[in-house]
Amino acid sequence: MKNKREQKGKEIALKSDLIRVSDIHYKVHSQTSKRKYDVVKVGNSWTCNCADHKFRKVCCKHIHAIEISIKIRQEVRQQNKITIPSITISNCKFCHSDNVKKFGIRKNKSGNIQRFVCSDCHKTFSINLGFERMKSTPQSITSALQLYFTGESLRGVTKFLKLQGTNVSHVTVYNWITKYTELMQKYIDKIVPNVGDAWHADEIYMKIHGDLKYVFALMDQETRYWIAQEVADRKEGHDARGLLQKSKEVTQAKPKVFITDGLGSYHEAYKKEFWSLKREDRTLHIRHIHLQGDRNNNIQERLNGEIRDREKVMRGLKKMDTPILTGYQIYHNYLRPHMGLEGKTPAQACGIEIEGSNKWLTLIQNATDLNRSLIKK
Repeated sequence: MKNKREQKGKEIALKSDLIRVSDIHYKVHSQTSKRKYDVVKVGNSWTCNCADHKFRKVCCKHIHAIEISIKIRQEVRQQNKITIPSITISNCKFCHSDNVKKFGIRKNKSGNIQRFVCSDCHKTFSINLGFERMKSTPQSITSALQLYFTGESLRGVTKFLKLQGTNVSHVTVYNWITKYTELMQKYIDKIVPNVGDAWHADEIYMKIHGDLKYVFALMDQETRYWIAQEVADRKEGHDARGLLQKSKEVTQAKPKVFITDGLGSYHEAYKKEFWSLKREDRTLHIRHIHLQGDRNNNIQERLNGEIRDREKVMRGLKKMDTPILTGYQIYHNYLRPHMGLEGKTPAQACGIEIEGSNKWLTLIQNATDLNRSLIKK
């Protein structure tokens, strides 16, 4: 009987006859009627309101379907894993021979740079990928990025760098943030994250150049991946369709569940972007959320708290198209470990692995390498 329930559960999971409302709440379609059963996680075990589980106290086919579905998602992410590799010197920049070896150190005011010699063309060269013509070392620049997005002010970053022997102004640090955020974003736009099927959206007010603005953000519930964002002049009456369009471009998909508060802007955008005449393709929009229970927006509120903590140090933003929000989105997704993900970053939860101990460096070098390839084409 147990094997029979497992088999039926597998059939339900493979047909995707279930809706993921939250990490601990699923709705599973009945195989014999139009009813949907609620499968909810209590502690470390799943419960279902079907008769099989409620009265016979057995692990029903609906619970098996959830367990199998979770396992399938994990396997798919592992199979479709994306690796952003550390870039190592392997070819001569002149003749492209791989017969190269280290050839001393080039010293300058900003630090030491490794030199190489090609055994075929006998030319010497140095490669400082992503940091050419920069007066400061890659270590100083990436340290500045890490310090700033973990909550330090621009002037606080300059004080730290001065202790390390790098004397730059806060304007220089901001220019680094602008340059490398734009560079990394172009590279990250080419990566499709393997997110879940329940997305949260919410808005937070911020001061931008002294005026009250609203930051609309959309996040995946399962992986905590910050999918999209946009800045608006107002909250009521804002057309949130652009946010949803951007989310579909980033993920190449649409969610099964869309969770928001009761703001009318979201429902209007939902009807235009996520609505479908076919019931099986239709996204469920949950608008009536609570502070407690399974219908809540706590995950998105946590992101709002991160943004608010960052804004307190900056005392507001200076312009609408600021690179700060984009940079923080990159930091949140690719650099910041999350306790809710067992110490993983959202990118890792999506199956995106960044090699190397300095992940800022790996991202910048890969972004530069891609940019050069596009220019050559």
